[in-house]
Amino acid sequence: MHRIVNTEQSTAWNGYEGSHWAAHQSLYDAVNSGFNDCLLTAAAIGVRDRVLDIGCGNGQSTRLAARLAAQGHATGVDLSEPMLARARATATAEGIANVAFVQGDAQVHPFPEGRFDVAVSRFGVMFFGDPVAAFRNIRRALRPGGRLAFVCLRGMDRSDLGQVLAALSEQPAHSGGAAAPAAPAAPGAVSLADPVAIRQVLTEAGFEQTEPTAVEAVQLWGRDAVDAGEFLGGWGPVRHHLAQVDRVAAARARRALTEAMRAYEGPGGVRLRCAAWLVAATRA
Repeated sequence: MHRIVNTEQSTAWNGYEGSHWAAHQSLYDAVNSGFNDCLLTAAAIGVRDRVLDIGCGNGQSTRLAARLAAQGHATGVDLSEPMLARARATATAEGIANVAFVQGDAQVHPFPEGRFDVAVSRFGVMFFGDPVAAFRNIRRALRPGGRLAFVCLRGMDRSDLGQVLAALSEQPAHSGGAAAPAAPAAPGAVSLADPVAIRQVLTEAGFEQTEPTAVEAVQLWGRDAVDAGEFLGGWGPVRHHLAQVDRVAAARARRALTEAMRAYEGPGGVRLRCAAWLVAATRA
């Protein structure tokens, strides 16, 4: 693997975080796949296009891009080897030959200059240590006039998950009493929540026609509140939060998560509304 500058993220995604995502591939796809259609529509992938998927994770968006670029190619890049292994295995099982998965830090990875027609990302661009440098590197990988399309989270207060996570901040950190800090959504997850910041970063990186559009999708978190609460309790940021409190408080917080999920429980499972920005831009 080439040089890594986002070392903290690399450690997380090659440790518990990446392993949890790889082990729960279908569940995480159920959480995020509601944004696939709008992302791929904005990307306008042609049958011969060469596609770069940034922060591809378990590779669902990369495989979808490869199917659209049937006479082209799709390359997924991610820091997480556990997730890339899952992505490669799934692509093989589905018989998708025009796809490759590369372990690397998109902020500094030596992509061939001008190699790609379009770059896409489904919630994979919010964790860069230096966003301008990262998008500048992605721009370098695109041909002149190449397209960029991605989705990133808006503020957690705009999504139902924010309400669920608020249940953690209401729990004492110890069985004796002091209030626990609010659990973060994820390190950097809302770093691009401000559309003004998105435009500024992309403009500095050399993109034009930057257009953030508010979009929403429903995320399926589990069969029922118990299933969803258990899944969310194992999600890296929540697991990290629960590790900071004593066992009694952690158990109480897990119960609070389950109870918070009940408001969103229905015959089709636990469904939370998620608010995001769909961003389209062009290499200047």
